[in-house]
Amino acid sequence: MSRQLATFVLGGAHYGVDVLLVQEALRSQDRTPVPLAPSGVAGLVNLRGEVVLSIDLRHRLGLAPLAEDAEPMMVVVQVDGEPISLLVDEVGDVIDVAESQFETPPDTLDPALRELIVGAYKLPTSLLMALDVQKATAQAA
Repeated sequence: MSRQLATFVLGGAHYGVDVLLVQEALRSQDRTPVPLAPSGVAGLVNLRGEVVLSIDLRHRLGLAPLAEDAEPMMVVVQVDGEPISLLVDEVGDVIDVAESQFETPPDTLDPALRELIVGAYKLPTSLLMALDVQKATAQAA
């Protein structure tokens, strides 16, 4: 049995989310800051007239902020029927993964990151960590 994951890169590591949760992937849009919002909330984005919450995944995963001159990409996912924009370094491909490639999260992962990872898929050239979209967006939403 296989499933499809939409992939992206954050801090040099490869992550994936179930392709069925992904609405679209696009270049970063202008964000409106949200006063008193929890850390990790990058702001609000207007996507074709719909106001969408934008989450800085680098912050949620404990990574350093993206360089000032670098522009993040957005992966818009559906969480409880609502679109949420995840800021990522780079959008990858949609890939097929087999259940036989799936393993529990590596013990070497930071404990805070382990909470947000469902598991990992061993690929020929890298390790693809499956992100739990619900948990990754929970505290910020």
